[in-house]
Amino acid sequence: MNGRPGREALLVTHTGRKDSTEHARTVAGDLLAAGFGVRVIADEVEDLDMPGVTPVTGPDAARGVEIVFALGGDGTLLRAAELARPCGAPLLGINLGRVGFLAEAEFDDLDQAVRDVVAGEYTVDSRLTLDVVAELGGAEIARSFALNEVTVEKNSREHMLEVLVDVDGRPLSRYGCDGVVCATPTGSTAYAFSAGGPVVWPEVEALLLVPISAHALFSRPLVTAPTSTFLITVEPYASGALMCCDGRRTFDLPPGARVTVRRGELPVRVVRLRQRPFTDRLVAKFGLPVVGWRGQA
Repeated sequence: MNGRPGREALLVTHTGRKDSTEHARTVAGDLLAAGFGVRVIADEVEDLDMPGVTPVTGPDAARGVEIVFALGGDGTLLRAAELARPCGAPLLGINLGRVGFLAEAEFDDLDQAVRDVVAGEYTVDSRLTLDVVAELGGAEIARSFALNEVTVEKNSREHMLEVLVDVDGRPLSRYGCDGVVCATPTGSTAYAFSAGGPVVWPEVEALLLVPISAHALFSRPLVTAPTSTFLITVEPYASGALMCCDGRRTFDLPPGARVTVRRGELPVRVVRLRQRPFTDRLVAKFGLPVVGWRGQA
């Protein structure tokens, strides 16, 4: 395999799992042999124990790289997205977990995936993200983004969360609920799906709002325009709440906090090794019974 000079890749993996570490060593070795510079998150270098790699840290870890490899499950890919998104680096997910809905390749395809990257035989898609800001009394208390979803959830099991939801500057409904999910099409197969939301094809530009266990007559999931803005207000008499982005970044929301969610300014760029219908991915990942619910004769 012959690479072009000056090419670099960042490896992000789940080093707490032995098989993930071994696969990361394989990828790193193949990329180094092809002439790539290989960066590895500093906290993972010792576990990887791979000569020739460059330890990196901080928000600029992926700056200037051609590609970011995420080797693991969806959690690893979401962690890698935090590094890839600000730099606009393409992200390739290789599933070493269970479902791995966000991954482009499975571990059986690992060698071929590396060969495709070295040969430059891949395309890049842009995935819509969410930007979120939480405020209290006009002062900002939290700011983040999400590739899958932003949730506003109750902070204690014994209390119901009470929120007012506005869409595009107009009040929609008050909910007594466990929470509200604001999701992207990419995240429609994650928490939003579990909460009863629809599956939305990744190419569709839209935002989703899905109440969680709402005690209300109107509690249907909503699909809005990509230009829509959601405002979720934690009622002043409520006990407070939590805001969570992609299940990774959590912030406390005091009573009266207001959470604004809109389309993100920066997308996440994801690598496609080959054009495959989303229907096939859906069937494979969810094990849908395309042979009939009775099974084959």
